[in-house]
Amino acid sequence: MRDYGSETKSRVAFIRAVLEAAGAGGIVYGNSGGKDSALAGILCKLACDDTVGLIMPCGSKRNYEADKADAEAVSRQFAIAVRVVDLSDVKNGLVRVLDGITRYNDAALANLAPRLRMSTLYAVAASENRLVAGTGNRSERYMGYFTKWGDGAFDFNPIADLTVTEVYEFLRYLDAPEPILSKAPSAGLFDGQTDEQDMGVAYRSIDEFLLTGVVNGHDRAVMEKFHKASEHKRKMPAVFGG
Repeated sequence: MRDYGSETKSRVAFIRAVLEAAGAGGIVYGNSGGKDSALAGILCKLACDDTVGLIMPCGSKRNYEADKADAEAVSRQFAIAVRVVDLSDVKNGLVRVLDGITRYNDAALANLAPRLRMSTLYAVAASENRLVAGTGNRSERYMGYFTKWGDGAFDFNPIADLTVTEVYEFLRYLDAPEPILSKAPSAGLFDGQTDEQDMGVAYRSIDEFLLTGVVNGHDRAVMEKFHKASEHKRKMPAVFGG
């Protein structure tokens, strides 16, 4: 296991340096009730007392129930300020406005919530001189399992180098609430959704490949497919002359 005591100190120092360089007075992040937002939020709070986590339910039942309860549990344990912003009506309104303008497919609908959440985070950040903390991990980034200009947008990310396995280890070191450690990873885009079902490969296999290069043929094919298809998400947009 990595030395997470030392890493806590180095990541806190990183966050403080980013804030100082930007002249920012605080941090805001999406407190989803998941493992990644929990770890990012805890580290941000250790680095900056003026850290706020936004709980932003948007459509699915679990957003209002289990995810919200888990997000609040992390906030209570680590004394992180919480604000709840219900975005369901905003999402429904956008769907109505575009009715007749375009025909939504499943991917477009699923990505509305992450993009609305990021708009909300940046509205708060701009209004209160805060930076937006990213909450994505290395495993998700390799697979492209994030929304472009949604949860893939941030000012800094203190956990981007950690695999899912390492995120869980870090959270155990920090004594995070048990529900965060035990529930299946999910983007919470709709009820019953899990990351591994969507991707068709287990995080343990992705992490073993990233950390050791070892992977079976089936999982390698799945990972290569996702990685290649999502390359555009990991690059700045193409510009003429650039």
